[in-house]
Amino acid sequence: MQAAPVRANAIPSFTTALRAVESLLMSSGQRTARRNAWTSVLEDRRRAKDRVEAQRVMEQTLVVRP
Repeated sequence: MQAAPVRANAIPSFTTALRAVESLLMSSGQRTARRNAWTSVLEDRRRAKDRVEAQRVMEQTLVVRP
């Protein structure tokens, strides 16, 4: 008796599945707007993190040089 051949089908990632549902429900313009908005959110977070880091460095510099 031989075992049945195994098929290697990759399971789509959660992100891939969400994008597939998104493409079914939204027009391309809405998808683009949503992705642009999310990119802006990520960029704002990055800038905020950089601001906090710069503030920390400045405060440390002031402590070192009285």
